[in-house]
Amino acid sequence: MSTAKRQKFYITTSIPYANAAPHVGHILDPLIADVLARHHRIKGYDVRFLVGTDEHGAKIVRKAEEEKKTPKQLVDENSEQFRTMHKILNISFDDFIRTSDRKRHWPGAQKMWRAFVKSGDIFRKKYRGLYCVGHEAFVMEKDLVGGVCEDHQKAPEVIEEENWFFRLSKYAKEIESRIKHHELVIIPETRKNEILSFIEQGLEDVSFSRPAKDLSWGVPVLDDPTQTMYVWCDALVNYISAIGYGQEKVKSKKVKVKSFEYWWPAEVQAIGKDNLRFHAAIWPGMLLSAGLKLPKLIFVHGFVNVNGQKISKTVGNVIAPEVIVKKYGVDPVRYYFLREFPSYEDGDFSYKKFEERYNGDLANGLGNLVARVTTLAAKLQITNHKSQITNKGLSVVLAEVKISYEKAMEDIRLNGVLEEIWRLIHSGDRYINEEKPWEQEKPDVIADALLLILEIASLLEPFLPETAEKIRGQIRVTDGRFEIKKSGNLFPRFSQ
Repeated sequence: MSTAKRQKFYITTSIPYANAAPHVGHILDPLIADVLARHHRIKGYDVRFLVGTDEHGAKIVRKAEEEKKTPKQLVDENSEQFRTMHKILNISFDDFIRTSDRKRHWPGAQKMWRAFVKSGDIFRKKYRGLYCVGHEAFVMEKDLVGGVCEDHQKAPEVIEEENWFFRLSKYAKEIESRIKHHELVIIPETRKNEILSFIEQGLEDVSFSRPAKDLSWGVPVLDDPTQTMYVWCDALVNYISAIGYGQEKVKSKKVKVKSFEYWWPAEVQAIGKDNLRFHAAIWPGMLLSAGLKLPKLIFVHGFVNVNGQKISKTVGNVIAPEVIVKKYGVDPVRYYFLREFPSYEDGDFSYKKFEERYNGDLANGLGNLVARVTTLAAKLQITNHKSQITNKGLSVVLAEVKISYEKAMEDIRLNGVLEEIWRLIHSGDRYINEEKPWEQEKPDVIADALLLILEIASLLEPFLPETAEKIRGQIRVTDGRFEIKKSGNLFPRFSQ
């Protein structure tokens, strides 16, 4: 057995706010991260994949009051729904962190606060500004459109209070340098340029607390019971509190616990574009102040729109993930959001587009190819197994696709990866149509097609894990022989 040390891969998602139940807009973060986590597990990496929920702040308190619940009751219910959503989508997360967890999370948040104080980066001052409850953040006049927050369509509140502030301005040049020199990689380039432009305008010091009399639901500020830690300061620490930051090391002869130092920094942090400033400016500043390494890469995806509009209760286009999974199945839902949505841009969900993509790519594409080839293989009793594809044309396409697949995966262009896999599917269909093995027995043609489908299943595994497993269940290789076990169509057509 090899004793070589496995390379580690730590990946996180932004943690959704637990003031409401999940909707389809919450699908992309964990789904993108899941593909990357599965891909790295297949390659032999030691993977840790973190998800969770952000559970403090004024929005939580206000929503709880509306629903006549305590903040804890509200976040317990919604956090469980997010956990369930991850399971419904077959997200292979290793850990689920909750920021209301006083044992796991609070010690890390408070340890980081101590680090800020030690670095001289926390100071108290009176402040009057515009506070957007939706963002849980102070905003500038220039951030508003027609006097309202563009994301939440509400005017901010004018708040005047005395808070603790974090000296973010001190780290502006260092953050800018790290991004420009690719020590903190931001994908895509457009988001990198966006945050650099923002930093070049000058980073202001940011409020890191709220008066406890106005907001008691949160992590208390150390040595100052009159203040509660600001929700963003608290929430961002989840990425390191979940891997032991702030915890005493567990010493056990029976259990070897991998430390914070082992897992950090994260290889990838996946976020939505509305979280860019917090994760690519404030978070790096916090880490630098605490003397910690920056994450290696921040991947920024676009928004999920529904029928061409932003998701909104007012518009009435809020869709729960379990609704579409129940209707179409988990892998078709995974496929749609990973293929239809450009990895770097906004994408749109509609039932019409979904069924067109489902019928065109899954039912008529992958499903049809597997059905055709396994039917022919069973009919012609193809059993002899070849170690590799012998048709030169198929071999060349397969080699090209594998190279393009790895490059697109490295660039986190997941829709591009799937386009390459479907290139193989089209090649397989074309090969069968040209060779016409149903007119005369051509066992080598069928064997090549079976091997191609197994290659497709391997490449699909991070994206459509259940489908990959079903394909391998239909086409097995035992003792150098094919064993075909048909089990119905992978993707029955939807009539439109």
